[in-house]
Amino acid sequence: MPEPLQLTVLIPLYNEDESLPELHDWIVRVVTEHQFTYEILFVDDGSTDNSWSIIEQLAGRNPNVRGIRFNRNYGKTAALQTGFLSVRGQVVITMDADLQDSPDEIPELYRMITAEKYDLVSGWKQKRYDPITKTLPTKLFNAVSRWISGVQLHDFNCGLKAYRQKVVKTIAPSLYGDMHRNLPIVANWDGFSRIGEKVVQHRARKYGTTKFGLERFVNGFLDVLVIGFVHRFSKRPMHFFGTFGTLSFFIGSILAIWLIIEKLINISRGEKFRNVTDNPLFFFGLVAIILGVQLFLAGFLGEMLVRQSLNRTTDQLVAEKIGFTDQNVPV
Repeated sequence: MPEPLQLTVLIPLYNEDESLPELHDWIVRVVTEHQFTYEILFVDDGSTDNSWSIIEQLAGRNPNVRGIRFNRNYGKTAALQTGFLSVRGQVVITMDADLQDSPDEIPELYRMITAEKYDLVSGWKQKRYDPITKTLPTKLFNAVSRWISGVQLHDFNCGLKAYRQKVVKTIAPSLYGDMHRNLPIVANWDGFSRIGEKVVQHRARKYGTTKFGLERFVNGFLDVLVIGFVHRFSKRPMHFFGTFGTLSFFIGSILAIWLIIEKLINISRGEKFRNVTDNPLFFFGLVAIILGVQLFLAGFLGEMLVRQSLNRTTDQLVAEKIGFTDQNVPV
């Protein structure tokens, strides 16, 4: 039985044909110097340039190169998810394809996983070559992520990370949307709490332009909130919706009862009174009662869906593969 691969370098990419040959040669040089058994897995997220042709050429001259190509652009999370499900290395290192992540970091990241027994090691681009319009939102995103998750990392969004294979196989089925920014949070909440950090070199982009705009930071904030909610209440939605629904219903009922009692007291005393419906508080109470009922029903329906839920399946369509013994392509 062959020895398992020590290392997988997983590279999601979109329209990075200029950088791929240089990145491949750099990775090969580093892993060869350190005598790693390895594979390089490229996941082409529906590129419209010559990226896939370059990957085919690299695989033709290096049997350790494998590739997966999507039929269209699904996003970085989908590319990582598909790659995670396909990796064979005992340690998985992800990096971006734009040469801003240095392959020279690979040996130390590998050592931290194997020798220091971390489940995940995240890169920290302490010195960044980005404009303030990118660095400031990044700092805010990282601060919110630390506050919500309790995971004390400086840079959640760094593409250069190292994982124990068991970690990526565990978290892959639950990934969706843009959750690639929050993988340390997902791993931690799945029980992989040995999370470390390493200061890594950040290089200026050599080819092309960034594929991400400022909207990624808005999406990142929203994803952190969603992950926090799902982690706490996905298996017990009634605890969230039921609590607020009951509170809202109780407040609305107290207001309505108080207004009715106040009117009856005024009638019994022969004092001047006004109709309950003339008081704005009545409508506030009525809305609170209706909202409470709706929230309670949402929690009840959520509980029913949890009981009947099936395992999540991926929806991205793989168009081609290179270096796989199983070449079946889902349709």
